[in-house]
Parts: sequence; structure tokens; C-alpha cells
Amino acid sequence: MTTIAAWPGRAGAWLDDRGKGAWIAATVLGFVVFWPLGLFILGYMIWSKRMFSKGCGWSRHNAHHDMARAWRHRHGFRSSGNTAFDAYKADTLDRLEREQEAFEAFLGRLRESKDKAEFDQYLEERARAARDESARREGGGDETPGQG
Repeated sequence: MTTIAAWPGRAGAWLDDRGKGAWIAATVLGFVVFWPLGLFILGYMIWSKRMFSKGCGWSRHNAHHDMARAWRHRHGFRSSGNTAFDAYKADTLDRLEREQEAFEAFLGRLRESKDKAEFDQYLEERARAARDESARREGGGDETPGQG
């Protein structure tokens, strides 16, 4: 994700860390600077339930942690009681995640090389067509039919 595309998420996390007052201040500032911006922030606060939440410090990190814990619970990552097995299981899952990321990176490089090969072939075909066209023009193929 580019830096520009990631900015709203970072700004939201920053405001979440500072609490509900920061969101209210951002909304007021948004109305002062450009009223549609303030309206957008207010709508976002209402839609995301930040305005009516009881806690001031809703954090994206806490939400991510809660989702990860729920995923582990649903997919059998509960403690077996055997610490050696749990450590082995955690290491194996981490290794598999790293391998999956490496494989996805490999697929990305493969797609890039395929795209580059296709683009190079396209450029070669265009150059060949341009050469053929210039050879045809030089060979007297410029004459239009019906003139004589």
C-alpha cells in the first residue's frame, strides 16, 4: 500500500489512541477548514460507532488482537496443556505463514516477469510492423491505386 493510501488509516489510529476528544476536535477542525470534510468525519464517527462508544481509547491494535484471538480459538489454536507441543505448533504455524508470504512474493515476481515478457513481445511486434511499413514505403508502395 502506498504512503498516500495508508495515511487515512494511520491518522485514524493516531486519533483512536488519543480518544474521543481527538475525534471531536478533528471534526470541528474539519468544519472550520472545509465543511464537507467536517461532515465526512462526523459521518465516519457515527458509522464506525466511535461517537457512541463507552471507551475513549478504542484502538485498532486491540481490535486486531481480539480478531486474532477469535480466529485462533475457532481454528484450534487453543492450548493443549503440553507446552512443548504448543511451542512446536506455534513455530510450525509461523513457518507456514512465512512460507506462504514467500510463495505469494514469488507469484508476484512471476506475474511481473510474464507481464514484462508480454510487453517486450508487443514492443517487438510494433517495431517489426514499423520496419515493414517503412520498407514498403521505400519500395514504392506509396502509390495510390487508380493513379497513372
